[in-house]
Amino acid sequence: MIIPILLFILGLILLIKGGDWFVDGATGLARRFKLPEILIGATVVSIGTTLPEVMVSSSAAIIGNGEIAYGNAIGSIICNTALISAITIAVSPSKIDKKSLIIPVIFFFIAATFYSGISYTTGNFKRWTGITLIALFIVYMVITVLKMLKNKTQDIQEEKPEILDKLPFKQELVLELKGERTSVVRELILLVLGAVAIAFGADFLVENGTKIATMLGVPDSVIALTFVALGTSLPELVTAITSLVKGHGSLSLGNIIGANLFNLVLVSGVSITISPFSIPAESILFGQNASLVLDIPVMLSVMLLLTVPTLITGKLKRWQGIVLLLIYASYCTIQFIM
Repeated sequence: MIIPILLFILGLILLIKGGDWFVDGATGLARRFKLPEILIGATVVSIGTTLPEVMVSSSAAIIGNGEIAYGNAIGSIICNTALISAITIAVSPSKIDKKSLIIPVIFFFIAATFYSGISYTTGNFKRWTGITLIALFIVYMVITVLKMLKNKTQDIQEEKPEILDKLPFKQELVLELKGERTSVVRELILLVLGAVAIAFGADFLVENGTKIATMLGVPDSVIALTFVALGTSLPELVTAITSLVKGHGSLSLGNIIGANLFNLVLVSGVSITISPFSIPAESILFGQNASLVLDIPVMLSVMLLLTVPTLITGKLKRWQGIVLLLIYASYCTIQFIM
């Protein structure tokens, strides 16, 4: 009993410190390349914080446990949106760069529509489904990287006259460029170290928590939709809290939306490609599969509540956070009552 407690504490320390490094590296890169924090959050940061979900779901798929692979992805999206982003919004509502939010939101709902369509029509996720989801991930990343490169090119063109003025072999320019390179390397190191620390920390917490839940007789699908989903969402939670403390709310929102997209296209895509599975039918609600009448509708509802008002007004409102928290509390209660 002592070892699990020590590992739990170690995991908590790794999460806290890793989150600190991760946010510092990400915001540093955003400033360095003059990119919106929400865009960095929806790409680089999201990939890092989604690593635990990828590892957990892939491992579950390899051993044929489709319930964990399915529930972890859906549950993480609900947890990210209705708990983590809700806390951030309720504590500190803020303005948002709508232009940087449009692409990840559009891709999320394209993936969600495809995923839900398969769920309601056949209920079987075959290998071609996983490959299609991974293809969506690749297309999203290509479009986003091209957008970043376009922004960077425009910045260089605007600054070119100033750079040309310095070109006559001035030593200050050489020193300045060396300093820039050193800073970028430092920020990348912080980003990688932070991601690794967060991944290991989350793994320690999830492993011990899952053992406890299993001993209590909780079904695999419920463990995945609640405890495992919360555990693998800890990187997003740590990133959100750290971003909030450091005054980078846009980074947190971008991370949540990007992580939700990656849960569908990357986490689910990789899991399904490795080992196709069917929607779990362990839990029944109103005489129907609970996944179809509860999990998927809640996933879509909380994302609509988070994104639509924000895209219309360009602001996150406190009422959104409060309503999302109430939805999450109700969702978890229903899960365990079932």
